[in-house]
Amino acid sequence: VQLQASGGGLVQPGGSLRLSCAASGFDFNIAVLDWYRQAPGKQPELIATIGRDGTTHYLDSVRGRFTISRDNAKNTVYLQMHKIVPGDTAVYYCNSPPVVLTGYWGQGTLVTVSS
Repeated sequence: VQLQASGGGLVQPGGSLRLSCAASGFDFNIAVLDWYRQAPGKQPELIATIGRDGTTHYLDSVRGRFTISRDNAKNTVYLQMHKIVPGDTAVYYCNSPPVVLTGYWGQGTLVTVSS
């Protein structure tokens, strides 16, 4: 299994970013896919989920600002972030529930919100 997130960076409050995560080593087409984030000194938190049928779920604090989507042809999951706030500062990871159980997290991408 490989998970590689990208697209993070320094962004001003109110700005936007689009994160991508390329996945391999499991059946992407049928997988539930998640975005997590881990702020400094905190545990990872699940912020967005997309099912194999495209059904989505969001953490309350990001609902209406973030959108998760998937491209099965590219084995890639995306997180479009709008109206970014300082509390969004974190390392962002993608994962899938069976992979989480193995303890593998792959490469995250750092989002830093600062003016």
